[in-house]
Amino acid sequence: MFARAMLLSFVGSLAACTPTQPLSGPPRAEQYQDASSANPRGEGQRLVTACAGRNGWGDAAPPARIFGNSYYVGTCGISVILITSDEGHILIDGAVESAAPAILANIRALGFNPRDIRIIVGSHEHADHMGGFAALKAATGAQIWVREVARPVLETGQTAADDPQVGTLPHMTPVAVHAIVQDGVPVRIGENAITLTPHATPGHTSGGTSWTWQSCEGPNCAQLAYIDSLTAPSRDGYRFTDHPERVAPYRATFTALRTVPCDILLTPHPEVSNLFARLAGDAPLIDRDACRALVERSRSALEARLAREAAP
Repeated sequence: MFARAMLLSFVGSLAACTPTQPLSGPPRAEQYQDASSANPRGEGQRLVTACAGRNGWGDAAPPARIFGNSYYVGTCGISVILITSDEGHILIDGAVESAAPAILANIRALGFNPRDIRIIVGSHEHADHMGGFAALKAATGAQIWVREVARPVLETGQTAADDPQVGTLPHMTPVAVHAIVQDGVPVRIGENAITLTPHATPGHTSGGTSWTWQSCEGPNCAQLAYIDSLTAPSRDGYRFTDHPERVAPYRATFTALRTVPCDILLTPHPEVSNLFARLAGDAPLIDRDACRALVERSRSALEARLAREAAP
């Protein structure tokens, strides 16, 4: 209830929907099987060149259109996605705090006003992805929306005590959360301007969230899927085999992600989805098997770690 009065001023009413159903609208981009036609702008080559040998969380990168009204405005090592509309914009993730000026500069370079960003959402509550939220909120006036379990991390700036990586990650500048994201309940700008569906995908963190939405170029539309990190890193000495409560969410997430709509795969670390090469036309931008392939690689990696831990 704490955010409802503020939300009604610019956000359409939230309504439950089935997150695995494609949005209605123009035909999907069937003809964009070829990478060169999927990304004729060549903007991705600037990313490849600028980020050659550089993949730091805060290493500045040029912006690039991904598809339709969806843009890459992040760093060489961390994805930040801008979804635009005439009624306001949504930003997914915020990289590290030091990257905020470069992110804002990228948004302006694309011809958009950062003050038109209405909502900032994220993938998971670690400093490399949400550390920039406080600075970006201050610069844009946007609201911060996360799942309830991620809220304490954002509002204290402290990694969760039960996080397998606690003690290895930097703290964040605390930031107030304005609204709580519910699994499968769309986040909207206006009535039809932007509809962004969250999918609870815990594992890497308890508050992990993946996002799907539709973007169009003329009559052709594609389903974009921003799939949260699925890896299982930890501090030294941590054993997932001793924490079945941390393993079960991964397995549930792998199952859930097999059915999300996914024409264009995006990930919080761009190299995981080979994004820059795909934007440069060196690999297909649209690949409807990419999400399932990522899930299976991640599932196999987790099971291999569990087997190593269990070995005598």
